[in-house]
Amino acid sequence: MPASPDPVDPAVDDLAARLRRLPPSCGPVRLVGIDGHAGSGKSTFAARLAGALGGAPVLHLDDIATHEELFAWTDRLMEQVIEPLRRGESARYSPYDWRERRFGSARVLPCAPVVLVEGVGVGRRALRPWLVRLMWMELPDEEAWARGRARDGAEQSEFWVGWVQAERRHFSEDPSRPFADLLIRPRRTGYEALTGPGATSERGPHLTQGDDPSAMC
Repeated sequence: MPASPDPVDPAVDDLAARLRRLPPSCGPVRLVGIDGHAGSGKSTFAARLAGALGGAPVLHLDDIATHEELFAWTDRLMEQVIEPLRRGESARYSPYDWRERRFGSARVLPCAPVVLVEGVGVGRRALRPWLVRLMWMELPDEEAWARGRARDGAEQSEFWVGWVQAERRHFSEDPSRPFADLLIRPRRTGYEALTGPGATSERGPHLTQGDDPSAMC
């Protein structure tokens, strides 16, 4: 039997339409960040939004982070992803294998009108200038972490102890939620998009960073 299509979600479809109308933020790309606590449903929401965008590329920060660099991956992301997209080129990055503890073969992240980046910490200060919109998954930390632990099972319990400490430390030093343009709240069916604490009327047009407007993906 073929897989059932994702259910129609008017809120996600409306959000996709609004994103398409925004000016680019990273070269020719509208780079969208989806942040939130580990286990809050970022990857599921990103997949739903990517589908509403007609198959927009999605970068998972789990492919950029490592055991030794849970949050110290900014330079690698800038070099492998942000800079190529800014030039109107496809990005190439080597995803990290969390079981083998090494980087794998290179993957291509296409330069597209909208590119989604999901993961804890994507709303950090070093990346916000390149984001056309920053979204935050509105789920309390303890609830999100409980979901993450249940998903990963007992074999990852020791990792989760260290992760929670690292995540708390990161967000205390470089918070994302106060700068989020939208708060994404899961509902029984679908999602609700609420105005975030960082929403401003200027967000978008002034975040082009002097990129060449003639660059094309």
